[in-house]
Amino acid sequence: MLSRRLFVGAGVAVSFLMPEAGHAAAPASPARSRAPDPRPGVLLPLVMLDPGHGGKDPGAIGVSGTYEKQVALAAALELQRQLLASGRYRVELTRTRDVFIPLDQRVVIAQRKAAALFVSLHADALTDHGVRGASVYTLSDGASDAQTAALARRENAVDRLGAWQAQGASPEVTRILGTLVRQETRQGSARMARRVVNELGRDLPLLQNPSRHAGFMVLKAADIPSVLVEMGFMSNKADEAALRQPAHRARVAAAMRRAVDTWFEAAPGHMAVQPQAKG
Repeated sequence: MLSRRLFVGAGVAVSFLMPEAGHAAAPASPARSRAPDPRPGVLLPLVMLDPGHGGKDPGAIGVSGTYEKQVALAAALELQRQLLASGRYRVELTRTRDVFIPLDQRVVIAQRKAAALFVSLHADALTDHGVRGASVYTLSDGASDAQTAALARRENAVDRLGAWQAQGASPEVTRILGTLVRQETRQGSARMARRVVNELGRDLPLLQNPSRHAGFMVLKAADIPSVLVEMGFMSNKADEAALRQPAHRARVAAAMRRAVDTWFEAAPGHMAVQPQAKG
């Protein structure tokens, strides 16, 4: 059930379609959404979607007052709808309503659910209002450029994340296993980032050099390939106006759905499930 909620930012009232409070899941228990299994006994891979910001953290505020946290949630719900409609995946969200969830808790949610893929959705702002376009980010110890470094600092400012630890293992074994897992995970993240850039670029404007990397805390799940997608800039009038439109968010979601499909088809160790036949 959806209702129209009114949010006020920078002196401007912005209306969004949001879930009714009575139908929203608690932040510690993200919505359990499952597509029908195409074959008995087959557990579909879980895609964890992470709408950025929320609650006391509005994220970027657009030139006309749009809150990033609301755009991120609306886009995540649309992507969830499209992924479930494909019949290939289970899909859950780290938040389904306007609540604050620390960055480390978002990672913990994905790990507890044994997610196969983690996609964090955002829409940043810059002091240069002329910059527009989507971009995709993966985890790295260093930033690909100064703009990305500044973005990571802003995104990481809300909290901190501890290091990955292998349960019951010695420090040396933990170090070796951690290195191997991180290498494989980062390779999977890079493959996903390339696919998202390719698919977004078919239908949407992209930021110059759209594939970037930095030390984003929300991407630090050592065992889950993870990407952060900036769908555009709230500081750019054209990007903000587009992101407020359901039809545009549907195009963004469709591009990301195609990227998810091709990623799973090529990902080692993950079953590529064909859509269930209808009728």
